[in-house]
Amino acid sequence: MQRLDINMAEEDITLDSDSIALEDTDDSEIADAGVSGIIPFIQERYDRAEDYRRNDEERWLRSYTNYRGIYGSDVQFTEAERSRVFIKVTKTKTLAAYGQIVDVLFAGNKFPISIEPTVLPEGVAKDVSFDPKEPEQLRGETEEVSPYGFSGDGMELPKGATEKSLLDRLGPLEEKLGDVENLKEEVGKTPTAITFSPSMVAAKNMERKIIDQLQESGASKQLRSTAFEMSLFGTGVMKGPFATDKEYPNWDEEGNYSPIFKTVPSTSHVSVWNFYPDPDATNMDEAQYVIERHKMSRTQLRSLKKRPYFRDSVIDEVIDAGESYVKKYWEDDLSDYAPEHGIYRFEVLEYWGMCDVSILEENGVEIPEDLKEQDELQANIWVCNGKLLRMVLNPFKPATIPYMAAPYELNPYSFFGVGIAENMDDTQTLMNGFMRMAVDNAVLSGNLIMEVDETNLVPGQDLSVYPGKVFRRQGGAPGQAIFGTKFPNVSNENLQLFDKARQLADESTGFPSFAHGQTGITGVGRTASGISMLMNAAAGSIKTVIKNIDDYLLRPLGEGLFRFNMQFDFDKMLKGDLEVVARGTESLMANEVRSQRLMSFLQVASNPVLAPFAKFNYIIREIAKSMELDPEKVTNNMDEAAVQAELLKAFQGNQPQPQQEAPPAGANPLDPTGAGGGIIGTGQAPIPGEQGFAGRMQDGQGQQAGVEPTENVGEQPQAPEQLQ
Repeated sequence: MQRLDINMAEEDITLDSDSIALEDTDDSEIADAGVSGIIPFIQERYDRAEDYRRNDEERWLRSYTNYRGIYGSDVQFTEAERSRVFIKVTKTKTLAAYGQIVDVLFAGNKFPISIEPTVLPEGVAKDVSFDPKEPEQLRGETEEVSPYGFSGDGMELPKGATEKSLLDRLGPLEEKLGDVENLKEEVGKTPTAITFSPSMVAAKNMERKIIDQLQESGASKQLRSTAFEMSLFGTGVMKGPFATDKEYPNWDEEGNYSPIFKTVPSTSHVSVWNFYPDPDATNMDEAQYVIERHKMSRTQLRSLKKRPYFRDSVIDEVIDAGESYVKKYWEDDLSDYAPEHGIYRFEVLEYWGMCDVSILEENGVEIPEDLKEQDELQANIWVCNGKLLRMVLNPFKPATIPYMAAPYELNPYSFFGVGIAENMDDTQTLMNGFMRMAVDNAVLSGNLIMEVDETNLVPGQDLSVYPGKVFRRQGGAPGQAIFGTKFPNVSNENLQLFDKARQLADESTGFPSFAHGQTGITGVGRTASGISMLMNAAAGSIKTVIKNIDDYLLRPLGEGLFRFNMQFDFDKMLKGDLEVVARGTESLMANEVRSQRLMSFLQVASNPVLAPFAKFNYIIREIAKSMELDPEKVTNNMDEAAVQAELLKAFQGNQPQPQQEAPPAGANPLDPTGAGGGIIGTGQAPIPGEQGFAGRMQDGQGQQAGVEPTENVGEQPQAPEQLQ
């Protein structure tokens, strides 16, 4: 639970830049003499992380070659094998997993992160309402009155009242939020009572802020790149938020281009190949440090001088010394260029992690007084060609490493996860082997194997065979000199084994073939309901993956942006006791199924007995999401809904009520259609006392009720036994 004082002044959280970073000097040689000890510290940790992940690099290389359909150097072919065919089922499965992840994460055309108030918000009221019993006390010193009145004050909803007029009236209320005595932390007593939810307002404002920041930084594109490496290699990495100066196009009144630069939080995708985490950690929460390896051009390196705390003079020296990028062994395997192809770039190491305070002080970083008691501090250090480009304390509070690493399949004993390609490595090998055997066998069986008895032929003849070929025999015993032998065709058996291996690939990856377009499905899969059942079952395999993305990527990313805005944004409308919620798993269910279930639940909740227990606001918003609509644009919040209800009520009250016409003569009054008659059927006529009896009841004397007794006209019939 985040605690925040919304009245905290800006100067209370602004960092003193002169005390947290190494200063730049014109004489870089003198400056580097005092900081040379930090470079071996960074290099030692980088070498250790590189050695530890070598086995992971081999796994990634094999996954990449299987994805590309390339035989690695470890595959040895026999002399009998002629075919080099490679069936790219790994690519199909990887793209299917990647596509399903992207579809789930962006099903609602919105980044799957939301901000909600905590269960018991602190520092600001959760719900506020006017007390209808004490209107004068609630109004305070102002004379402004709510346009919607209070319960029992005799006021009516003014004509033309809108949501804007309500919000305008709530302006003075914001100044009273600190005066708890004039507020009731409860829901409004009546539909017309104003209910103001400061925590919910802060949550929605913060959510809009974060979503806007993610859109401006291109986080959707970066998340897709991360999802692809998750599916292929088993781990996807993102970085952020970090402050960058973004250029906004602007033209003055005279048409001159004068851009506006604004410092905004940004995010980026980090390739797993350039990510070197703490080898003793199994996740980012346990990591003491992380090193990112950059491959920068001269232009990119020069652009670092525009960012704060970078040493401009050292960067110029590094550029003058020339490119010094050294390729890793795996870069030749990943590249389609020749191994001798050079790379004219600079290798830059970016370090984020813990450093001893003594090391920082020895290397020229002044520690603030409130941090000198700490043994270790988070620092950000950039190194290139043995020179220190930047060294600064982690500016974020609390200090966290700005990297997120999400596994596709969690490996509890390793930092890096397991991907689709690794899970089906063996089955890919089997499929390739069986298919090569089938192809080689088909080639052999499709041609005759010639057997020649050269003793019966004239020596020196050309033994090639073609239509119209003539062989010259020599004298001797008659007999056949050329024989044709057909090789048996067993390719069908090999293809059956191939299909079995492909089925095993479905089992090992959790992605059945029908999920990515396989035809020829039999049985229950040939019906619409059967396909729906199979797709729902297949979605279970991706559920764990999406949950990993929520826990290891989306929520840490949202929390990072939340802390960034809480620390560096001074808009009080964003402040509150809030929490970040990752919404990736909410899109796992098909929209059609979710919409159907929500509508069914809405019908159940319409029961007056059950209606008080249902959250209709949430239900309506989820129905909009299932229809791929923006809930912010098509739904109202509770306050807006109360206003709308009053407007509709007033509108309906002014409408003339339809007059109910009398049913036609002979019509059954119990028939709602008023058509009368109904369906004529067979059966016994109703007897007195039953529904539908149209006659008059008789009294105990045999007289009809309401009829005067008459003279003896005739003998009265006896009542049936069942009536006595």
